[in-house]
Amino acid sequence: MTIIGFIATSVALRKLANTPVHMTEEVVGLLLSVSLLLGLPMVTLKSEHVKMSLLIAALDPAARKWVALTGTVLSIVFFGWLLVEAREWFEFAFQRNLKTLTSRILLYPWMAMLPLSLIICTLILLARIAGILPEPIRRP
Repeated sequence: MTIIGFIATSVALRKLANTPVHMTEEVVGLLLSVSLLLGLPMVTLKSEHVKMSLLIAALDPAARKWVALTGTVLSIVFFGWLLVEAREWFEFAFQRNLKTLTSRILLYPWMAMLPLSLIICTLILLARIAGILPEPIRRP
């Protein structure tokens, strides 16, 4: 709703007053990035990532469990690797106090959403392996 509000305000001001909000593109881009990054833990929690359903459905239940465990472990490795890579990227922005070009919005608070999202996803996957979180019920 915030993204739509920014865009609608900018369009209205552009049409009515010939003066768009100068920071709209930057703020909308940042909000879109954050919403996508914070959506990743929800997708992980619900286990709604893209899957090869035909292949998985052809396996017997025991093999499905091994495939699910392998996928979870590979996801943890991937998120961990991405977290290590994101650390340098975040530190670079933090140490240099980087800001957006037009509206001079600090970037590192927005960039912190990537490590936060990856940490939450990793915790969800670890909880699933430990049996704290059950595997979600599949919808047909």
